[in-house]
Amino acid sequence: MRKAVSRWRDSLRARGAAWVLRRQGEDRLPLELARRRIYVLPTRAGLGFGVLLLAMLLAGLNYANSLALMLTFTLAAFAVVAMNHCHRNLQGLRVLAAHGAPAFAGGHSLLAFTLANPATLARHALRFEATGATAELPSIDGEGSARVELPLPAASRGVRQLDRVRLCTDFPFGLVRAWTWLHLPLEIVVYPAPLGSRAPPLQGEGRESGARTTQTGRDEWRDLRPFRDGDSPRQVAWKAYARGLPLLVKEYGGSTGDILELDYSRLEDPDPEARLSQLCRWIIDAEAAGASYALRLPGGVAFPASRGAAHRLRCLESLARFGAASGADR
Repeated sequence: MRKAVSRWRDSLRARGAAWVLRRQGEDRLPLELARRRIYVLPTRAGLGFGVLLLAMLLAGLNYANSLALMLTFTLAAFAVVAMNHCHRNLQGLRVLAAHGAPAFAGGHSLLAFTLANPATLARHALRFEATGATAELPSIDGEGSARVELPLPAASRGVRQLDRVRLCTDFPFGLVRAWTWLHLPLEIVVYPAPLGSRAPPLQGEGRESGARTTQTGRDEWRDLRPFRDGDSPRQVAWKAYARGLPLLVKEYGGSTGDILELDYSRLEDPDPEARLSQLCRWIIDAEAAGASYALRLPGGVAFPASRGAAHRLRCLESLARFGAASGADR
């Protein structure tokens, strides 16, 4: 029975979403919220308030009590005015920008919206909703603008597409709720979780994983980091270990000339996601160390050795899009 009710509810929601999309069409930024795209319905508090007004009306008519009838009609007028104010709280708002920030699997991505209020009156209690997540904007001053960030869980790697986002408000008294749907081309890139403890391989044949070469032997010791599986015992700081410290590994920098060759096919883990997580871990560590690195993925995806924010972004995005893993949320 519950499954049947759930299927019926999902089908009804899908039909409603399709009807709204046909009625409004695809949105393009900047977007102004027109009157015809704003919907209004009473909240639970509003329904209770309506039942109370009906009971007061019946009692006033039954006992011919003029004061009860006057109070009933006054409260009804109050509810109508509240509905108009709730609708006006959204009408005319402008959505200037919308952007989804990339995230790592297992974390949260931020979906940022920039709103502008062209009216002289302030807007209050605005709320963005998508896939169970909520972000509230307390107010926007008259002729002002504001930015709100909606945190979305990034459960798995891939490209996440949001078909629509709801912008709603129940200002001023919570008796009615006005809302609109934003059908924007929103895409969130979710990188693999940076996991793995293997040492990255160096470019060139005949080198052991994790080994380092030098140019004229002028590598300089830079830092210590915790020991990870695959690190060479020659790099362990044995003197620090003898003093009671945990296993630490010496990191070197300077004129090493080493290039990290990050190749998907060289990893032996049978799980593709584990391979991508290891590659992601190597990319982040290489950037932190200032090292150059190249990336190779199946399907002819290859990035020559480089470093920097742009190179890091290209490599991480290629990991997120590997295998065309994607999902759409409604």
